[in-house]
Amino acid sequence: MVWQTMRIADLGTVVTGKTPSSNNPEHFGEDFPFITPTDMGLERIIQTERFISHEGYLKFYRQILPPKSICFVCIGATIGKICLTTQQSLTNQQINSVVVDIERHDPFFIYYLFSTLGETVKGIAGGAATPIVNKTSFENVEVKCPPLLMQRKIAAILSAYDDLIENNLRRIKILEEMAQNLYREWFIKFRFPGHQHARFIDSPLGRTPDGWEVVNLLDIVVVKYGKNLPTKNLNSDAAYPVYGAAKIIGKYAEYTREERTIITGCRGSVGEMQITLPKCFVTNNSFTFDVQQQIDFFWLFHCLKERGFADVIGGAAQPQITLDGLSKVQIVVPLKADRALFHEHAEDIYSHLWNLESRNICLRRTRDLLLPKLITGEVDVTDLDITVPEEVAA
Repeated sequence: MVWQTMRIADLGTVVTGKTPSSNNPEHFGEDFPFITPTDMGLERIIQTERFISHEGYLKFYRQILPPKSICFVCIGATIGKICLTTQQSLTNQQINSVVVDIERHDPFFIYYLFSTLGETVKGIAGGAATPIVNKTSFENVEVKCPPLLMQRKIAAILSAYDDLIENNLRRIKILEEMAQNLYREWFIKFRFPGHQHARFIDSPLGRTPDGWEVVNLLDIVVVKYGKNLPTKNLNSDAAYPVYGAAKIIGKYAEYTREERTIITGCRGSVGEMQITLPKCFVTNNSFTFDVQQQIDFFWLFHCLKERGFADVIGGAAQPQITLDGLSKVQIVVPLKADRALFHEHAEDIYSHLWNLESRNICLRRTRDLLLPKLITGEVDVTDLDITVPEEVAA
């Protein structure tokens, strides 16, 4: 079958986003996702940090995207990051999106096609200080597309991998919630094993079981900033994940952490706790927490996750947490036996969780090997007996 050369503009309607003004806080709310490049990661479906209200929807209705629109970052060092909308959404002005003409093209195929266009679009970016691709230039980028049925077959193959990845991510979230709920049951509600026989006393942080200590966080944990890494050095083909503000923002050829470690964002997106993958790079937008030998890793992670750092967030230009702020943080440290028992239960949960993460790494690797071969027609799917969903094939 013949693959046709066409422009991005021929795939559907291109929409450039807008950002609601901070002078109109009523435009923000909890109703519709507000997508920014920071929200975009490794997956096609994302969770946004901010949402707009119905008032914001009405104000920016011309820029509102329907489900299955493809968002493409066109400004800055992260040109080429993409995602797929799952509901009506608004993006900021750094993103050009395509509302796909579903009569002629498959949205999932276009999503995978766009995932291969990063270097092409970067190559046409103008601007000395900040690379930028305007809407017209983006619309005129040429791509090759096969007939619709072949698009659907290719999308079905690649989507099978992403469906498994997303299912594993849901299972991972459930396991994380199980561990956090166990922490709350034992150390917030004080229903730890043997709690019936515990004696409670007054402490600087309220009533606690006798023998539990109130300590300064920095007395039991070594906290350090990560290492500076300009975003221009990120490389999608590199080996090691890069964590900035406690989330993966790309890959780099070197790593700063050999083992898994606890981190939290300290600039911009602050306070979210995360356990990293092994052999990763942690930027100076995150703090690392190195536990001392007597402190149990999983107990500390869930303790800090439960407590949060909302009370020590400062900064005028952007939210931030400082070492001085952390020096004021106090936590309640349970008896060693209670911490160790929790660590044992949590370790079992996380062994399942990390096994799912490992599976996802393998699934992504296989998908990424297949993707360029399928999306260019190097692997011909014409004669493959692939079932596409009825509601899509109709």
